[in-house]
Amino acid sequence: MISNIAQARFITIEGVEGVGKTTNIQFITSMLEAANIPYIVTREPGGTPVAELIRQLLLHKRDEHICELTELLLIFAARAQHLHHVIAPALQAGKWVVCDRFTDATYAYQGGGRGLSKSTIAALETMVQGELRPDITYILDLAPEIGLQRARQRGELDRFEQEKVEFFNRVREAYLTRASQEPERCVVIDAAMTLESVQTEIRRHLETML
Repeated sequence: MISNIAQARFITIEGVEGVGKTTNIQFITSMLEAANIPYIVTREPGGTPVAELIRQLLLHKRDEHICELTELLLIFAARAQHLHHVIAPALQAGKWVVCDRFTDATYAYQGGGRGLSKSTIAALETMVQGELRPDITYILDLAPEIGLQRARQRGELDRFEQEKVEFFNRVREAYLTRASQEPERCVVIDAAMTLESVQTEIRRHLETML
């Protein structure tokens, strides 16, 4: 186990709807607690009062269509707030940050799903984040049909969850492409396995960081 003074790490958890991000974030934080590592848990879009208001704009279905570029800019506006007020201060204070989605989701949803150019996303990524990137990203991979079925069981679907399965197939493909391009950072885990098996994989990898 590492000590409290070890370098803070930035961990992100990604995947399409219904992959079990919330449950597995709780598992990750339980490991950090057992190792006496200070941490915070946060999410995107959101994480601050202003960013949560932007989240509401993004997730609630409205009569007025939100164009793809507006959606992208809103996401990075929320991310700028989140980084400035939450993520960067926590890391600077030596706390690990565990975040439910981050910029990989933007490449997947707005890039893969909406078809926006990767170069546009990359330009905004550099503008907003500078050189800050996650240390490790767990991508919980699952067939969108299964994930959407799980999401429907949770209750009313948000604006993204109401997209057609073809949209989520593109999102999934974009996630897997990101993982293949950055294998040293991205860990793909088959979320169709039992929860115990998923968490065994997470534990096996996370212990190498502890």
